[in-house]
Amino acid sequence: MQRINAVCTVNDNGVNFRGGPGTEYPVLGQVNRGQKLNLRGRQGNWVMGDLWGGRTGVWIHTAYLNC
Repeated sequence: MQRINAVCTVNDNGVNFRGGPGTEYPVLGQVNRGQKLNLRGRQGNWVMGDLWGGRTGVWIHTAYLNC
């Protein structure tokens, strides 16, 4: 996993965040447009980070983030 430090913003509503970098990993919850994420790493088309005011170490597909 490539380590990165940045802030990303979710660009859609009802976006799933997962326990790992792929759709085979369980959905841990959902976030909406405007949610911020401290980006900690990237694997393929998935990024891992910490939601502002929420869970840490979650994965979201890059299609749903502006970084």
